[in-house]
Amino acid sequence: MTAPSHDLAARLRALPVFDLALPAFDPSGAPDDPALLFAEWLEEAIDHGVAEPHAMTISTIGTDGRPNARVLILKGIADGHWRFASSGLSVKGRELAATAAAALTFYWPARGRQIRVRGAVVAAEADVSAQDFLARGPAARAEALLARQSQPLVGELPELEVPPADLVAEHWTVYEVVADEVEFWQADAERRHVRLRYLREADGAGWTTERLWP
Repeated sequence: MTAPSHDLAARLRALPVFDLALPAFDPSGAPDDPALLFAEWLEEAIDHGVAEPHAMTISTIGTDGRPNARVLILKGIADGHWRFASSGLSVKGRELAATAAAALTFYWPARGRQIRVRGAVVAAEADVSAQDFLARGPAARAEALLARQSQPLVGELPELEVPPADLVAEHWTVYEVVADEVEFWQADAERRHVRLRYLREADGAGWTTERLWP
């Protein structure tokens, strides 16, 4: 393995950033609920062919107190809650059991857009988790039933038998991020980025919004 070249920093600085046509974003026309604006942006990303627009970075607090991040797939939004799924026995499952809070980050370079979601995390109803598990492909269900995610692998990954179609892993959980802060970021080639942050009101009944400096 060779060391990075001495001109790596220069090469990185020379890479083009936001060198494409970017959509406009006027915060004055944003809806009162951030979930509505998120859905609008997500639908637009899908319509414009953004690759894997439902992929998101989820950040949790490790049991050692340090942040931990990985990429997962958004499963949807229900009642203003952002949903994702994982084994409750996984690293992230154990972290969420210890500290029930998370941050989600969506980034769509082709649209110059970033969305950040922060809030407490709760588990969805058991039937919701079961339905999600059964909707997974056979290989994904077989792997999840072993409950060995993130454990050290010795040797080669074995072939897994297709599980019964109605067998559900008890530890499989759909988690919901109950957002109390959501920020929408629209890039601008001249670095006049537009940032709009939603903050949940203390009584939980609504949202306030504020513009942020780029």
